[in-house]
Amino acid sequence: MSAVTDRPLSVVLVGYGLGGRLFHAPLIAATPDLALDAIVTSNPERAAQARHDHPDATIYQTPEQAWAGGHELAAISTANITHVPYAKAALEAGLHVVLDKPIAADADTARELAEIARAHDRHLIPYQNRRWDSDIRTAQRVLAEGRLGNVHRFESRIVKMRVIPKEGWRGSAAPEDLGGLLYDLGVHAIDQAMQLIDDSSVILTHTSGAISIMTVSQVTAIGEPRMLLLGTRGGLRIDVADAQEVELAAGGDPAAPDWGVRLPGTEALLRTFDDASNPTDQWVPLERGAWPDFYAQTAAAIRGQGRDPVTIDDGVETMRVMDAARLAAETGTIVRLEPPAGHTYH
Repeated sequence: MSAVTDRPLSVVLVGYGLGGRLFHAPLIAATPDLALDAIVTSNPERAAQARHDHPDATIYQTPEQAWAGGHELAAISTANITHVPYAKAALEAGLHVVLDKPIAADADTARELAEIARAHDRHLIPYQNRRWDSDIRTAQRVLAEGRLGNVHRFESRIVKMRVIPKEGWRGSAAPEDLGGLLYDLGVHAIDQAMQLIDDSSVILTHTSGAISIMTVSQVTAIGEPRMLLLGTRGGLRIDVADAQEVELAAGGDPAAPDWGVRLPGTEALLRTFDDASNPTDQWVPLERGAWPDFYAQTAAAIRGQGRDPVTIDDGVETMRVMDAARLAAETGTIVRLEPPAGHTYH
């Protein structure tokens, strides 16, 4: 891999819809080791918004202009069907790539993309920012403390109420659009389950015998807990969702020292049992949300100072589970993955 200088890495953000404007641009701009030097959008209104939000950034109309712009990292947040061709072109042009989910339509295509990245000695990093949500980070902390015993059940719900369905490709059920909830929030739910409990095969049934139940919905008027983690010595219940998306939508600064800090009253319920099966309830603080860590770790990895925050191999494994979920829905059968799917590290 070519040497990287000490100056901030030059980033081009491809796409300035909701994802690019809200979930990528503020986090890139808040990362000292990155410089948001360019944005790609052919939409005049979005281009005007990008100029207003980031006046020092060059605005390109086409990705091809970006590949020739001398940038080092491309963050791709465009329509799902463009993810693979844009990532392939960026990698072949010599750029490292952060690729929004889903990284591909299926696991085979994701593997092909991974091979292109390796052939060009470039980093290809799936944008699984919800690994840095306050709820999943709290669950990981409690698991690491060993207070739940052997975990046998994980429930994750990412739900909202939308009376009128989304328009455009995001709300489309057409396979060629790669839209719908499975390819949207479903990717995050599956990724989180595989982070908490290793070697998932597919509800998800894990090789340990544990079960993960993920629910993603846009028609849930009254929700259940955001997360529920049950073990042989206790359980953890988290009722509130991560607040970073709301903070970004409200114009919050990801570089602020209090970014992602949860306010009192948003604690999680931890219930543990002693050997006589007597329960003890405790309200435990939620970990702060840490989406900015994703791009900080991305910059460090490109500089050779750490590992990718999300490996492309993890992205492939998540797509294997996505493939199984789609096949199970189509056939009405249980689909078993051989070998079982699993993430590189947790």
